[in-house]
Amino acid sequence: MFNRAPNIYAIKAAEAEGFSPLNAFDVALLESGVGNTNLVKMSSILPPSCKKKEYIELPPGDLVPVAYAALTSSKKGQRIAAAVAIAIPKDPTKNGLIMEFEDYDITKEEAEKQVRKMAEWGMKYRGFEIDRIESIAVDHVVEEHGAVFACVVLWWE
Repeated sequence: MFNRAPNIYAIKAAEAEGFSPLNAFDVALLESGVGNTNLVKMSSILPPSCKKKEYIELPPGDLVPVAYAALTSSKKGQRIAAAVAIAIPKDPTKNGLIMEFEDYDITKEEAEKQVRKMAEWGMKYRGFEIDRIESIAVDHVVEEHGAVFACVVLWWE
């Protein structure tokens, strides 16, 4: 399917309401810039020397590698949250690590704190020194059908 490692990435998050849980999820994908593509959920490795981009133009309908956290709920008044973190190694020849986290009844700050700890722990276990950790989180209080989505999009320049 993919014959080489991606060399760029973007980190995005969105929250949404919709007609149904799936519609809410779809809106969150659209707001994150990946809604008109076919997501291929990846395990959590950022290729070595991958460069960050604020925006990546994705071809409609294409298969797009993404590491993501997502949650939907139809429980009125419930808070849902999703977060992703990327631990970037000091050594650019080593891979980075992406962690994803989602949960009910927590804030985006709590979700972000948790996912950053997860990324730090994973790098420590690998024996990689961390240059920095990038993260993003989102939360949403459900009105009827809500969704949260946080992702790291991997692509090619």
